Amino acid sequence: MSSFNQARPPALVVGTEFGCRIHVPALRAAGFEVAGLVGTNAERTAQRAQANAVLQAFTDLDEAIVRTGAVAVSIATPPHTHAALTMTALARGCHLLCEKPFARDAAEALSMLEAAQRAGVVHLVGHEFRWQPDHALAARAIAEGLIGEPRLATLVQYFSLVASPDARMPQWWFDPQAGGGWLGAAGSHIVDHVRCWLGEFASLSAALPIVSARQAVAEDSFAVRFRLVNGTEGLIQQTAAGWGPLAAMARVAGTKGTLWLEGGGVKLADRDGVRELAMPADLALPPPPDQDDPRRRNAHSLGPFTRLCEVLRAGIDGRTSTSAVPAPTFADGVAGMEVLDAIRASSAMSGALVNINPTAPQSSPPAPPGVH
Repeated sequence: MSSFNQARPPALVVGTEFGCRIHVPALRAAGFEVAGLVGTNAERTAQRAQANAVLQAFTDLDEAIVRTGAVAVSIATPPHTHAALTMTALARGCHLLCEKPFARDAAEALSMLEAAQRAGVVHLVGHEFRWQPDHALAARAIAEGLIGEPRLATLVQYFSLVASPDARMPQWWFDPQAGGGWLGAAGSHIVDHVRCWLGEFASLSAALPIVSARQAVAEDSFAVRFRLVNGTEGLIQQTAAGWGPLAAMARVAGTKGTLWLEGGGVKLADRDGVRELAMPADLALPPPPDQDDPRRRNAHSLGPFTRLCEVLRAGIDGRTSTSAVPAPTFADGVAGMEVLDAIRASSAMSGALVNINPTAPQSSPPAPPGVH
């Protein structure tokens, strides 16, 4: 699709849950007109479209694109649907923003990347937490050499989102055939953090336990020991089924210092002592839009997701993005899925070491025009 310049380019949101809570307001904040909502249940989709001031509701993406003239499609559906929806949007020349986990596996992810590259459209993946200020500052500090050469990384978190078997969650979350499981839901973000901060994975050993009182469902936890191409050793471990208060640590040690996330900021320890790094103005998030729905006012994804949608808008307009954070493209989706595939393979082999041969180099491949 050629460069497009319109006051508020029309976009479609596919998915009526997270799509309504985050994609709809973020796209609007970035200057899009949300021209339609696409869901699987006609009555429910119409109700949610009305509740979110979206004028049209559809159950067929192709029809929605034709009838609204949408130039962008934002996909917020279960992972097993991403590939088919992506291909439908690409067939109509639409630019794309697709949620994570990006696909069912790396092979499917690669087919999506190649199709988007052939179509020449802007293609982004929903790794909005690259713009979370503390995450972005940590990435910058490591890149600037404040800890020297990274040697050891630990990212661990315990919380209780699905600790109770009675917790009301989307059914697909616990269905491995639908791409469910905590590895894809949260582990995909953690893998992206590691790649942004430190580089590509070389090998890993992993387990995917079920901590809650459930059986024969997708995992609610993961534990991964890894080695990166640059030699950094690390551990990522997380459960969404740990009763009790939140407990978390994200820390990277290098030859000159150590940094860690704390209280929404980044702290650094080196031979000069311990200090908190100043938060640069270019990493600040936009103020949240006025929202009547308290879920949106408190949604920690909304600010970062707005930044992601701003990159999408810049690409559609043919402008170079002014984002201070590298945009996650479909190429990053492929690289992330290769790591998730390796984690699943290792777990299936009782934690056997799995080597990874990433298709992406140390930095992501060039994005489509206007996305930098």
